[in-house]
Amino acid sequence: MASCHACNIRVLVAVVCGLLTAIVVALGIWRIMVRIQRDTFAPPSSTPTEFCRNGGTWENGRCVCTEEWKGLRCTIANFCENSTSMGFSFSRIPVGRYGPSLETCGKDTPNAGNPMATRLCGLSEYGEIQLQNVTLGNCNENLETLEKQVDSSTASLDSISTEAQVLTSNADKLTAENITSATKVVGQIFNTSKNASPEAKKIAVTTVSQLLDVKEEVFQRAAAADDDDNTFTTLIEQMENYSLSLGNEAVVEPNIAIQSANFSSEDTEGPTSVRFSVLKGTSDSLVSGSTFIHTNVDSLNPDTQTELQILLNTTKSSPKACGFVVYQNNKLFQSKTFTTKSNFSQKIISSKTDENKQVQSASVEMIFRPKYNQQEFQLHSYACVYWNFTTKDWDTYGCHKNKNAEKFLYCRCNHTTNFAVLMTFIKDYEYPESLDMLSKAGCILSITGLALTIIFQIVTRKLRKTSVTWVLVSLCTSMLIFNLLFLFGIENSNKSLKINGSDIDNIDINDNEMPTKDIIDTPNPTCTVMAALLHYFLLVTFTWNGLSAAQLYFLLIRTMKPLPQHFILFISLIGWGVPAIIVGITVGAVYAQNGSDSQWELNYRQEEICWLAIPESNDFIRSPLLWSFFIPITIILISNVVMFIIITVKVLWKNNQNLTSTKKVSSLKKIVSTLSIAVVFGITWILAYFMLINNNNMRLIFSYIFCLFNTTQGLQIFILYTLRTKIFQSKASEVLKSLSSSTGRLKPPPSVTGLRLRVRMYNMLRSFPALHERFRLLEPSLSTEDVTLSLSGQADASI
Repeated sequence: MASCHACNIRVLVAVVCGLLTAIVVALGIWRIMVRIQRDTFAPPSSTPTEFCRNGGTWENGRCVCTEEWKGLRCTIANFCENSTSMGFSFSRIPVGRYGPSLETCGKDTPNAGNPMATRLCGLSEYGEIQLQNVTLGNCNENLETLEKQVDSSTASLDSISTEAQVLTSNADKLTAENITSATKVVGQIFNTSKNASPEAKKIAVTTVSQLLDVKEEVFQRAAAADDDDNTFTTLIEQMENYSLSLGNEAVVEPNIAIQSANFSSEDTEGPTSVRFSVLKGTSDSLVSGSTFIHTNVDSLNPDTQTELQILLNTTKSSPKACGFVVYQNNKLFQSKTFTTKSNFSQKIISSKTDENKQVQSASVEMIFRPKYNQQEFQLHSYACVYWNFTTKDWDTYGCHKNKNAEKFLYCRCNHTTNFAVLMTFIKDYEYPESLDMLSKAGCILSITGLALTIIFQIVTRKLRKTSVTWVLVSLCTSMLIFNLLFLFGIENSNKSLKINGSDIDNIDINDNEMPTKDIIDTPNPTCTVMAALLHYFLLVTFTWNGLSAAQLYFLLIRTMKPLPQHFILFISLIGWGVPAIIVGITVGAVYAQNGSDSQWELNYRQEEICWLAIPESNDFIRSPLLWSFFIPITIILISNVVMFIIITVKVLWKNNQNLTSTKKVSSLKKIVSTLSIAVVFGITWILAYFMLINNNNMRLIFSYIFCLFNTTQGLQIFILYTLRTKIFQSKASEVLKSLSSSTGRLKPPPSVTGLRLRVRMYNMLRSFPALHERFRLLEPSLSTEDVTLSLSGQADASI
């Protein structure tokens, strides 16, 4: 009868475990089938896959190509091939740009590391791509020496302008000091008192265009160091004056375009209206033929190809000439009040007349077509501004927003100068869908299993004649709290605030207040706190995994030596204290570096979910995700794997001549013991590293496996460390007994004899004499294999 009763208990346990496993597997299969069905029957995208070739991207209904390609699908070459001339070698050069030579100046020269020559890839008069002659540089000159020479009255401005163009041809190597020196040099070349030749000024325009390719942060350092010298301001003013001297001609470089219009005496008898237009190209660069001037026009007249248009009206006095300058970006206009985080092309347009003073009776109308990634950002608002040379910053005085029927940003100002629109965006975060059924089911099962395990360890303390297994309880507690936080707090509450992108027609035109930054984020301190708690309790869980491995190593490998004094106090301080220190230092460091930014928290956590921020590809080393999460858990997992291998080889699978059970039962127990230790050591978290594989199909497979094993880790602990214990089975038997006695279906099973208990105790003490001498195990009724199986056999009588 006793054998039959034990058999019934085993069948019950097997049925429960089988049902739980079947539920989880069924949910996983259902999730896979839903995903396959969605992928199979999803409506086709309006844009064919890989429609834009050669690095082009699909933006706002068209392909935006790189400079080296053009055409509808970016399939037409727009570059000069690798070439060699005059002993110099040149790589591929886009049309309209100067390419630096591969040969550089020697280490012993003042111009060490810079190219020795440049070569222009241009278009012939018939529109054919061709390479121009090589322009030689001087290795004994650098931008600092040119800065000193340009002030001399005897200096050759032509050679200085050419040399500056060569020295700035490789924008990646330019420093903040180089930018300052080059800006001063070209500013003097544009100075009318220097009487530089038209050719020298055209080459200087090329230099300015090359400078605008330098990274934004380098320009910011240059502006900060040159705040008192007004170098950038001087250059902007000199280029405005230069725009009046071209005489109906245009100078167009990839990052800057300058054009002027002259009026005859007949044209200046009455009010004058001039319209300047910039058309969209296949790339972000300005190209020859993309700018147009129309005189004697009544209004703006944009079409679908217009990117920017300005209309200059003079109502009282008519100028003899007016000039326009278009900057591809705002790097020369370093604002102290408006900060930019996006990398959108922010064009600046300048209009100027030949009057001695600003024409206060002039009116300027402008339209800008917003150019941004509509899949990632939503336009929130904009402000019409001009560059105030007095404050050296943007200002809104005299500028207003107007309503426009087309999809343009419309501005009107009552004076002439440099204009721009400062756009603000709301980042269109793609918040993930709610936790799917597989994740929810796994978390719920783990929460239930962990809660039952903690209760069991506490309630059965006296029955097991020992104290609570502190390591196991701590591990289960941290894992239980993490699962609860994950289930109810991982999603950002901002998800419910998400709205559709703002339409231009719905923007308030009466509000022309200048913004302070281009990205508007909705703060959510609750999400930041939740991310910190998730960060902490997951680190705590991993730490207790490592401490579990360390304790089991002491009990099973170092059996002849006692545990260190105050072992439980020591590991408790480590388990709960070290993760708190890591999280505190991480949050403090992020705040110290970004505290001035109101959205500093997004440098610590994501906006999509309340978890640590995923770094950009070029900034992974500075990421808190690396230093405060990946590195600690990697160290713990490596040490756990090492101890797992040692314990498995030396204890679990070591031949034991004292085994009285059959080989089949012994092998089964060894397998279960191995799995039990693997679960409590957190070995299955190694699957997370396989999710970093670049193959989407493999990553998806490992994602499901990872989710299956780790969301149910608490359930696994319950099955292996609670459900399988004799005490739990005895309690379950009593419950069944009471139920069966009330229905009369089952007879009370006979009491378990003490013989089996004495035999198992004898075998256990014989196998582990040191444990008998120095420790009192929690489960005195377990065999040697059961001791290595259960963490409840890890504790000492002193625990």
